[in-house]
Amino acid sequence: MTFIGAGSVEFTRNVATDLCSYREFHGNLHFALYDISAERLAHAERLVSRISAQTGAAATVTATRDRRAALAGASYVINEVQVGGYDATRADFDIPARYGVRQTIGDTLGIGGIFRGLRTIPVVVSLARDMLAECPDAYLLSYSNPMAMLPWAVYEGTGFGRVYGLCHSVRDTQAFLTGLVGADPERVRFLTAGFNHQAFVLRFEQDGESLYPRLAEVIEGSPELRRRVRVEIYRRFGYFPTESSEHSAEYVPWFMGHDDQVESFRIFVGDYLQRSQENLRELASLERQLAEDAPLDLEPTNELASLFIHSHQTGTERELHVNIRNGGLISSLPDECCVEVPALVGAGGAKPVPVGALPPQLAALNRTFLNVVELTVRAALDGSRENVYQAALLDPNTAATLTTAQVVAMCDELIEAHRPLLPPRLLVLSRCHR
Repeated sequence: MTFIGAGSVEFTRNVATDLCSYREFHGNLHFALYDISAERLAHAERLVSRISAQTGAAATVTATRDRRAALAGASYVINEVQVGGYDATRADFDIPARYGVRQTIGDTLGIGGIFRGLRTIPVVVSLARDMLAECPDAYLLSYSNPMAMLPWAVYEGTGFGRVYGLCHSVRDTQAFLTGLVGADPERVRFLTAGFNHQAFVLRFEQDGESLYPRLAEVIEGSPELRRRVRVEIYRRFGYFPTESSEHSAEYVPWFMGHDDQVESFRIFVGDYLQRSQENLRELASLERQLAEDAPLDLEPTNELASLFIHSHQTGTERELHVNIRNGGLISSLPDECCVEVPALVGAGGAKPVPVGALPPQLAALNRTFLNVVELTVRAALDGSRENVYQAALLDPNTAATLTTAQVVAMCDELIEAHRPLLPPRLLVLSRCHR
């Protein structure tokens, strides 16, 4: 396994802990770690070596700042990069805030998602090209956001096909709904599909009977639940969305620009900045634990990449939700886009489950999401500054807040702020920049 962005606070630890906890893998694991930061890379090497020793996995651990060397001969490549780190994220929030654009997470859609995509797509496309040279049969398992953009860009920009975006939102939502209605997890069945961070629970059943009526009763009896954005979307569109209220609020035009809605639905503006600061504190705490040579608190997490690798290696079939090229899996969305669907993962790899057409109101909502994703992918691959403006102009939250001239001015300021991290062609002013 090659970890790209191995200095990640969460994913390297979780995936390595899970894989080292499978006794059938003991003595057969090689973790190759890569990060552009020498400090973060050293941290990851200490951490994974300690996990291997503490679990008795006898894994080989290597670390390098030469990406192609890290990729050579890999079976699985786990992408965890956050291009620009906290400083870039801070700019994604602070500059739009000066224009009056509120955001909660800013990593998927909205103006923050657009600029994270513009920074990240070139890096991941370059990674996929290196994989074609060094490990063409490997699987690229990607945790990085914006997830609906990255596999699409890899397919189109390189032709590399073994890329799977992995996100917890479907699994977490299904567990949340099961607990909310008091159903038996062993008997509940779901069908969930759409875009990453805007998928919907299409079927929610126990023993063949829909649990949606029971869910409606629970929500009707709970004023607290009715103050959540995702519940409001469910009530208006008829199907429960997979992403949290914090995420969902900034993908649509109805909440962030209204003070009363922000208060009524308890929307935490700037939520991701606080989460990022907590991650930095967690990293510092883990560094202290490693320095003290004390045993780490290691509990398997059933991380999605770990489950994918275990199923593929052992033939233990599991249903996991993956983000891949549509290709007709959801018939009411374009073939070339990247969708989130269930897949059966086993010795033969991942076999996606065709979903058919979405209910028309969900397909319509997904298409507003798709507009921003497609134009951002085009902007990054083609170096089109006009496509950057157009993606922002079509973003529901941004469009509900700003005029066209304000959107262009905000994009220009963000392009300047992120200049070292963007494709060079985006730095050239286009004919519509005024």
